[in-house]
Amino acid sequence: LEKVNPMILVLLVPLMLFTFFSSSETIFTYLAAKNAIKKVGWWERARMALELNFVNHTLPSGGVSGISYMTWRLGKLGVTPGRAASAQVVRYVAGFIASILLIAISVLAVTVDGNVNRWIILVSSVIVMFMILATIGLIYLVSSRSRMQMFADRSSKLINRVARKLTRGRKRILVREKKIFDFFDDIHDDYLELRRDYRVLWVPVLWAVAFTAAEASLFVITFWALGTPVNPAPLLVAYILASVAGFIVVTPGGAGAYEAIMVAFLATAGVASGAAIAGIVLTRVIVLVVTIVFGYLFYQQALGKYGKRKNRNPFKRH
Repeated sequence: LEKVNPMILVLLVPLMLFTFFSSSETIFTYLAAKNAIKKVGWWERARMALELNFVNHTLPSGGVSGISYMTWRLGKLGVTPGRAASAQVVRYVAGFIASILLIAISVLAVTVDGNVNRWIILVSSVIVMFMILATIGLIYLVSSRSRMQMFADRSSKLINRVARKLTRGRKRILVREKKIFDFFDDIHDDYLELRRDYRVLWVPVLWAVAFTAAEASLFVITFWALGTPVNPAPLLVAYILASVAGFIVVTPGGAGAYEAIMVAFLATAGVASGAAIAGIVLTRVIVLVVTIVFGYLFYQQALGKYGKRKNRNPFKRH
């Protein structure tokens, strides 16, 4: 860390502002295409992205807390709850498509680069295939109500059976079939709407590509500041892998699993372990501090401005 060049590290600031702005654009461009929202200034959109990230980092729940908060926040701008939910589904779909595109480009890049460990090529190819198959599988499931009903029935029985075994019969019903079906039924309605007008996805996907590339570039800048440049292709693959883990692991921002995956992947790609740890941890600390500090300030301002009662959390009951 003594080798850090502060003149290079300061480049993280404008790039972070761009990541916040591009993240919000995946939502607002969809709403604008549907004429579901009035014109909102770029600063308001960026700060809403910071608020969303703050909620997801401090109330880790696989993105559920953020969805609840953003639905409430968009409602104050005149967006209906159903349309707000659809916009957030589009945000995740656009991010998923962007990840597939960028990983595919990274796989091509590391294949051309003969100096990269062939294990990286194999892992990257497996990730691409998994994401494509997962997308096809989800589309196949949500395109039919009968399939969703059958999936809800079987999955609820399986989950409850496992829960009974783990709790020795104390937990007889952990999830109900109707809850699972209702969840997928909402996705089904969004899927039908997107299928009728798939062109509304183009602009959100482009913003999602910009966001993913920019956020991965934060790590590139930090390694550059440390005097240890890294190949952006394997770093991008490591970033997407870690992001998926951060979405699943119930810790603030996926802390722990996120850093471990990136460090392990970069070490396999030939980056010195000490440099990998320094670069990843330094970037994550800066990003998390900025997200939590400024996100908290904007979050509290939003509660004070729009909350029915001051200092009341609008989604605490959820």
